[in-house]
Amino acid sequence: MARGVDTASHRGAISAKGKTLAVFGAGVDVIYPKENSRLSEQILALGGALISEFSRGTFAAPQNFPIRKRILSGMSVGVLVVESAEYSGTRITARCALEQNRDVFAVPGNVTHKNSWGPNTLIKQGARLVATWEDVGEDLPTEVRLTLTPSSSPESQGASSASLFPDEGLPPHEKRILGLLKADEATHIEEIVEKLETKMSSSEIFAALFELDLTGEVRADAGKNFVKSF
Repeated sequence: MARGVDTASHRGAISAKGKTLAVFGAGVDVIYPKENSRLSEQILALGGALISEFSRGTFAAPQNFPIRKRILSGMSVGVLVVESAEYSGTRITARCALEQNRDVFAVPGNVTHKNSWGPNTLIKQGARLVATWEDVGEDLPTEVRLTLTPSSSPESQGASSASLFPDEGLPPHEKRILGLLKADEATHIEEIVEKLETKMSSSEIFAALFELDLTGEVRADAGKNFVKSF
């Protein structure tokens, strides 16, 4: 249930009414991060589980999180690395997966982005390159693949490419902002201000971006005065 990809993955499973498991680096009664309290309730409500080898009441100490990596990889058919800096816990998970003879998948990223170091390095070392969900599905055991594959649509629809920026149900001004963002490319806030047909101030744009962040679609870094899609 870590912030970022982990949280997004759990939410995706919940949206599909599926079961998902969260491995804690604390006691199962210590929700970390705290903003995922509601998420933990949803996981349990759909038949998922919160797992920890630490006793109840154990706080989320930094040294606990690397320890849980072997559980994450060990209970999985495979490990998909989406982003990972050179020195990150994801490297530990990938190493554990290899030691446990699990499949390792990786999503390639922009070579100039520090968080692309992990997946790009793993691909060089033999990890399976992943561009669409089918790339993972093809390597799953047959019984798992048949369970997960939608009976009405076994393949991606049409020739459209996967989008990191779904805009269904968004207000018009948020759709316009999303339309100006590009994957794996920084966009200065002033550039967005200039290109918007309806003039919005920088503060209004940041407010919209942070609102979008609640759904995991956009991340804003106000401290560096630029926004970046991911």
